[in-house]
Amino acid sequence: MKKPQLVLVGNGMAGVRTLEELLRIAPDRYDITVFGAEPHPNYNRILLSPVLAGEQSMDQIILNDWSWYAEHHITLHSGCTVTDADRARRVVRASDAAGKVISAQYDRLIIATGSTPFMLPIPGTDLQGVLTYRDMADTRAMIAAAASYRHAVVIGGGLLGLEAANGLMKRGMQVTVVHVADWLMERQLDAVAGKMLQQSLQERGMQFLLGAQTQALLGHADGNGPGQGQGAAPRVRAVRFKDGSELPADLVVMAVGIRPNTALAERMRLHVQRGIVVSDTLQTTTDARIYAVGECAAHRGIAYGLVAPLFEQGKVLANHLAEFGIGRYQGSQTSTKLKVTGIDLFSAGNFHGGGHSEEIVLSDPGAGVYKKLVIQDDKLVGACLYGDTVDGNWYFKLLRDGRSVDDIRDKLMFGESQLGDTGHQGQHKAAALQDSDEVCGCNGVTKGRICKAIREQGLFTLEEVRKHTKASASCGSCTGLVEQILMFAAGGDYSATPKTRALCGCTGHGHQAVRDAIRTLKLLSIQAVFEHLQWRTPNGCASCRPAVNYYLVSTWPKDARDDPQSRAINERSHANIQKDGSYSVIPRIWGGETTADELRRIADVADKYRIPTIKLTGGQRIDLLGVKKEDLVGVWKDLAMPSGHAYAKALRTVKTCVGSEWCRMGVQDSTRLGKELERAMWRMYAPHKLKFAVSGCPRNCAEAGIKDVGIIGVDSGWEMYIAGNGGIKTEVAHFFTKLKTAQEVLEYTGAFCELYRQEGWYQERSVHYVGRVGLEHVKKRILQDPAGRKALWERLQCALADEPDPWVEFDKAALDTRQFAALNA
Repeated sequence: MKKPQLVLVGNGMAGVRTLEELLRIAPDRYDITVFGAEPHPNYNRILLSPVLAGEQSMDQIILNDWSWYAEHHITLHSGCTVTDADRARRVVRASDAAGKVISAQYDRLIIATGSTPFMLPIPGTDLQGVLTYRDMADTRAMIAAAASYRHAVVIGGGLLGLEAANGLMKRGMQVTVVHVADWLMERQLDAVAGKMLQQSLQERGMQFLLGAQTQALLGHADGNGPGQGQGAAPRVRAVRFKDGSELPADLVVMAVGIRPNTALAERMRLHVQRGIVVSDTLQTTTDARIYAVGECAAHRGIAYGLVAPLFEQGKVLANHLAEFGIGRYQGSQTSTKLKVTGIDLFSAGNFHGGGHSEEIVLSDPGAGVYKKLVIQDDKLVGACLYGDTVDGNWYFKLLRDGRSVDDIRDKLMFGESQLGDTGHQGQHKAAALQDSDEVCGCNGVTKGRICKAIREQGLFTLEEVRKHTKASASCGSCTGLVEQILMFAAGGDYSATPKTRALCGCTGHGHQAVRDAIRTLKLLSIQAVFEHLQWRTPNGCASCRPAVNYYLVSTWPKDARDDPQSRAINERSHANIQKDGSYSVIPRIWGGETTADELRRIADVADKYRIPTIKLTGGQRIDLLGVKKEDLVGVWKDLAMPSGHAYAKALRTVKTCVGSEWCRMGVQDSTRLGKELERAMWRMYAPHKLKFAVSGCPRNCAEAGIKDVGIIGVDSGWEMYIAGNGGIKTEVAHFFTKLKTAQEVLEYTGAFCELYRQEGWYQERSVHYVGRVGLEHVKKRILQDPAGRKALWERLQCALADEPDPWVEFDKAALDTRQFAALNA
C-alpha cells in the first residue's frame, strides 16, 4: 500500500528532530521529503559559536550527515528554497540555486522555517562587511573577515552577540560590543550578574559601549576600503551613534534579535500572529494537514527561541504524526546558559523578583560568584547564577516541578549537595533514573544510551561521552547530570579531577602531560608545544594559550620567551580593569608599611589625574580606582613606586600586623619579616594569585590562617601555614612546620612557592594544588629533603633575578605602551 507523503520545509534542528522521533516510533509510516535552504545536511546551530571561536570544526557540528538521509530513505533537496504551496492541491514548489523548480506532493506538511535575524532600520546595512549571525554561511563569512581585518563591532549585547564577539576576539580581532541597555543580557541576567559578566569579558580583552544607540553605518567613500580592489562595493568603515560619535569598524555583526520566518505561511494564508499559530498538537489553526514546529511557530502566543522547547514540540508532533494520539504540548519553562569558554552563568524563571516575592542573594565579587534565588508562596520561581552554576539544573527542576521549598529554605542557596550524603547523592540520583529518561533535552539523549556507550565504548571522561552521544554537547545545562551518570556507570574508573580532563577543547592532553612535554622536550614556544602535541586548533584559544605560556616561562625562565598576547587583558595592561572600563592601580607598599613621601605622591597623582576613588584594600594597600587607560603610563611615572601586581596571577600582598616593634602583645617583628618576604618574591608569577600574611603573635591579627602562606610569630620563632583561602569557601591553612629564623622562613616559603609554580596547574589555587597532590607530598619535598628544598629556593631566586618591574623597565618587560593611547588619538 502506498505510504502517505510527509514533506518537511526546513532542514534545521527542530524539523529534523521531529523526523528522528517519528522514525524511532513509526519508522515505516511515511515517505519523507525534506527541503533545506542551506546546502548542508542537518547541523547543530547552537555550536556555531565554538566553530567561530576555533574550538570546533564545521564537520564536528553535523548532527545527521548525508548518509543518514539515505539510510532512512529520506529525499533531501538541499540548497532549495520553498517559494509557494498550493493547499488545495497539496503541493509545495521550490527552486534551487540554478533556478530549477522542484515540486512535491504532500499528505502532511511540516513548516519548520525557523527565524530570520533582525536588522536595525538604519542607513548602511547593505555595506560590505555588515553581517548577521544566524547560520553556517554567516560563520564562514566572519571567519574570513577575521583573517583580513582588525576592528569588529558587534551590535547587541545579548546571548548571540556575546558569543559572536568572543569568537571574533579569539580569531584575533579587536572587538567592541555596542548595546542599547545598561547591562549585558538584560533579559537573561539582572544588573549585578550583567556587570560581573561584563568585567569577566573585559578582562579577556572585549570592549563595550553600553547605553549606545546606533544611528548609521558608514562606508568608505571611494569603495576601496582595506583589502578591497578597485571598483568594489563600499565596505563599512565606522559605526555612528546618536550622540554623533563614531567607532571604527572593518566588520559589523548585527545581533539584535530574531523574528519568526513566516513568509511562506503568509503566502499560504495561514493564521500568523507572532509566528504561525498552532494548537497543542502543533497543527496550524487554519489547516489541520499542516503543522509548524520550532522558532517559526507561535504556541499560546509564544514563539520559543531556545532549543529545548523546540525539541519538546518535535516529540509531541512526532507522536501525533504516528497517530499515537497521546501527546500534547503545553508550553515550556526555559533556562539560559552562555557558550563562552570559562564563563559560567545560568538563569531561569522570574529572577527579577518583585511583587510579593522574596529574594535570597549571595554575592562575592572578589571570587566572581553571584547567586540570586527568588521565592514566592514557598516555591522557587526564579534563579540567576554567575560564576557557580553547578546547581543550575537542580534549581531548574525545583522551578518546573513547583514543589515547596519551605523545608529546605535554609540550605537552598548552598545547593543540592547540602541535602544529604554529598559523596553519594549524585550517584543515587543517577541510579534512580530509568534508562528511557531523557538526560540531554537538546539532543534527545537518554540515560540508557549514555550508559550503553560508556559500557561498550569504554568511556571514562565527560568529553568522550559528549563525542559519542552528544549529551551535554549543546547548551551544557545537563553537564552535571551526565557526570553523575558517568560516575554511576564507570564506577571507580571515573575521576572528576582534572587529571582525566583535557587542558581545553583544543587538545586531548591534560595539564600534567603538557608540563611534562615542555620539560622533557625542552619546548620553548607556544607554537612548538602546539606542533609537538598536535593541537587540534592551530592557534589555540583563550583557555590554553595563557596556560601554555605560563608553563613555558615557569619551566624555562631563562630560555622561553614570555608572550604578552597570550595573557589576559589585565596582565597585558599591567593594571586591573574595572566594570566601567577604567582601571585600578595599586602601588606596592612593602609589608603594608609606607612613608609620608609615598603618601604625598599617591595624593598628588590622585589630584593630577582626577582619580575618583582611593580605597584601602583588605591586604593593607592603597587602591586608586577609576584611572583612565591612557593615563596609566603617567600615573606610574609620577608614583615612582613598584607595581603591586594586583592584576596578575602573582604575589599580591604580604599582610602584616605591627608586631613586636609597636604592639605590647607582639613576640616577633612581623612587619620586618613581611617586607623581607615581599621584597624577595614580589616579581613572582604563579599558577594563580598568591597572598601571604605575617602575624607577630598567636592572636593573628593579620589573618595568616587563611592565606596561601601564613606565618605566625611565637616565643620560639615562627609557625608556618600553607594553602589557606579566604574566598567564598573559606579554607583554613594547614600547619606546616616551626622555624627559628627569618632566613628559614624565606627559604621554606620560597621552596613551597617554587614547588607550586612547577607542579600547580594554571588557574589552580594553592589550596586545590595541595588538595590534589596531598600535604604529605609537599612535606616530603620540602621538610624531608633539605637539598631539594634549597634547590627549589635557589631556582626561584634565579628565575626572579632578572624579572622586570613592568612600569619601570618598559623595554625589558616587553610592555607595548601604544596600547594605552586613546582611541581617538
